[in-house]
Amino acid sequence: MSTETNTISLKIEFGGGLELLFSNQRSHRVTIPSTVPVDNNTSLTKGAAASATRPADVTYLLHHLRDHLLKERQELFMENGTVRPGILVLINDTDWELEGEGEYLLKDGDEIVLISTLHGG
Repeated sequence: MSTETNTISLKIEFGGGLELLFSNQRSHRVTIPSTVPVDNNTSLTKGAAASATRPADVTYLLHHLRDHLLKERQELFMENGTVRPGILVLINDTDWELEGEGEYLLKDGDEIVLISTLHGG
């Protein structure tokens, strides 16, 4: 049986300067497991105990982005296990607050947009 069905492919977009923390690249394609550890550990290795898992959600995705794509200044992206205040998150063009925020269960083909609304000056 193929493991392809055990993953979720997502389109991630960064804007408002947030892309500067992600190799100055606005658009990314990300593939994550469809079932993830409850502690959001993104480095789970094959053969590790899989008893404490749950469906992949936006909270896991944020940890994945932090651990695998973020190139600098983690404190400008995440705070207390979620995005920092001032970062707008859209799930398929809808404010994530209307979709359950971090608890939104990701589906193959979802588009997640993260935009910083904070600017220095």
